[in-house]
Amino acid sequence: MWRMARPRKPLLSRDRIVETAGALVDAEGLEAVSTRRLAAALGVSGPSLYNHFRTKDEILDAVADAVSARVDLSMFEESDGRNWRTALHDWAHSYRAALADHPHIVPVLARGPGRRPAGLRVADAVFGAMTAAGWPPAQATRIGALMRYFILGSAVGSFAGGFVDDEQAYDPADYPHLGQAHLLAERRREVDEGAFETGLTALLDGLALQYEAIRRHHDRQM
Repeated sequence: MWRMARPRKPLLSRDRIVETAGALVDAEGLEAVSTRRLAAALGVSGPSLYNHFRTKDEILDAVADAVSARVDLSMFEESDGRNWRTALHDWAHSYRAALADHPHIVPVLARGPGRRPAGLRVADAVFGAMTAAGWPPAQATRIGALMRYFILGSAVGSFAGGFVDDEQAYDPADYPHLGQAHLLAERRREVDEGAFETGLTALLDGLALQYEAIRRHHDRQM
């Protein structure tokens, strides 16, 4: 009986291409991804990639969508029970955590969801939960945009990581208020996560005031 020989390398698939491209993006940035580089990493010929993706941009879109798929959306389900503010807070942390693991893909995500399924599910979940909570549709759209700006912006770079760990770098004659700035780098996680939570709380506090005004106006119209 003849037995089919096993392929020496795993069969090429969309998932393998996305996984390999994602690893390249994580390690070296968006510029590292090319069809030639991907083909070499996968051990295939360049044209074989086109059986799964037409362009490099489609590959990067798929990598971005794989990151979006890691974001927890359970807090927006009707059965979950969290109010709109708590849901936004918890979702923001989940989204930021996903981006923190893959910061180089943020510029692709910043373009918007386009036709990416996971990205569209995120937008749909946020909008649906806000309108269900009583936000007018136009304001629910703005909230989704605002949250995305804030979360993506926080993932673009590290504030604390932007300062060097050198006590001599910031001359007090030039920068009289940066005497402790050289300590920020070693406290990067504490500073950046604290800044995110501070900003998120302020943002949600402001939205809560708007929500109360909207509900009062609604009640007067009844």
